[in-house]
Amino acid sequence: MTARLAPRPFWYLRHGETDWNARGLSQGRSDIPLNETGIGQAERAALVMAAHWADHAPIARIVSSPLVRAHRTAQIVAETLAARDGVTLPIATDPGLQEVCFGVQEGQPMGDWYDSWIAGDYVPDGAEPFQELVSRAVAAVDRATADTGPDASVLIVCHGAMFRALRMAMGLPANVRLPNAAPLWLAPGTPDPLPWSLTEVGRAA
Repeated sequence: MTARLAPRPFWYLRHGETDWNARGLSQGRSDIPLNETGIGQAERAALVMAAHWADHAPIARIVSSPLVRAHRTAQIVAETLAARDGVTLPIATDPGLQEVCFGVQEGQPMGDWYDSWIAGDYVPDGAEPFQELVSRAVAAVDRATADTGPDASVLIVCHGAMFRALRMAMGLPANVRLPNAAPLWLAPGTPDPLPWSLTEVGRAA
């Protein structure tokens, strides 16, 4: 049975662009840094989220993957918000938020095998099975959101395949690509907690 997220809303941000993203390569657990485009994306994402706090909930703290592309994105968001509003946001890391290990596919061009991997029909040599990723992602997000009060929320800075896993746990189609540094507000459905609603914050109508 697929793990399900605790019904607590939160912000989600995929890391900014890396050179491997720009080249269309699978990154997985490979620790690739942000490029200049990614740094600018993280700065813009922070300003977008700050402009829409009143629509959702202000961010009280950040929990990030420890991989450098995500952690640096989290740092840039915190630095940008501090410069803009004087708000100091603590940043924690959780190893459970690390991107999936893609095994032999890391560093290779993105292929068409994601659907088979998500269905459990194919796992690259040395890679993490998708259902294991779902369980790990749900546990990490539930830890991050557990101590959030009713008037604030947590920002999770993470990865693209991790978000596919979370989409499955939210009762949504899993194999949907999330752009780099596109801020999302995620809220459980009502009255039934599934499926969740996803709002791409700041996106033009």
